[in-house]
Amino acid sequence: MARIAVVTGGTRGIGLAITARLHSEGYKVAANYSGNDEAARACAASYPGVVCHKWDVGDENACREGLAKVEAELGPVDILVNNAGITRDGFFHKMTAGQWRDVMRVDLDSLFFMTRPVIEGMRARGFGRIVNIASINGQKGQAGQVNYSAAKAGMIGFTKALAMEGAAKGVTVNCIAPGYIDTDMVAAVPEEALKKIIATIPVGRLGKAEEIARAVAFLAGDDAGFITGATLSVNGAQYISG
Repeated sequence: MARIAVVTGGTRGIGLAITARLHSEGYKVAANYSGNDEAARACAASYPGVVCHKWDVGDENACREGLAKVEAELGPVDILVNNAGITRDGFFHKMTAGQWRDVMRVDLDSLFFMTRPVIEGMRARGFGRIVNIASINGQKGQAGQVNYSAAKAGMIGFTKALAMEGAAKGVTVNCIAPGYIDTDMVAAVPEEALKKIIATIPVGRLGKAEEIARAVAFLAGDDAGFITGATLSVNGAQYISG
């Protein structure tokens, strides 16, 4: 029987690539999204069988209700990919409490709101895969992104701790930390600034969303059962952590 996967932020960018990859490997996929109905329709049309559900991952009740709908439609969730995230950039001495809270709510609080409703079922069934999409900037920090860097660093800590709790129950919890990936968000960076970013990447290019998706698919599979609590850097050697 096909396993059930939920991908947050799964209808655009890296999330869409993850949705597409898991769908191609035979998973039943539910792609969560928060606002872009047109992208969700395009996702569903491009990948027959993928269901798209709209809810705010920063809202605890919305997550609980959304996941209940997915499980009623597809079955118990076996694989959860916490991919959704936002930025509200600005130097810290000018950052507002609203910019801080918005990023923490969507990028960090959502880990609890999405994972808590599915973790008990995973433990009871003896199988679960949780893959969290962090960022290079959660590893090394980034000026102008104190909120985002803090949230993504928190995601890495969440991953390590939950991995210890789930290991004996067949539930693995891993993190992927992408570098700069060729998505709409990065494409919006001014050309000169983008050239400077690429110059700091030893492989000499931006990453591809599909490269992140392949890493997710590996960690979601049976062959990755002995990998848990890990952070996989996919950044073209832009930042190498020990």
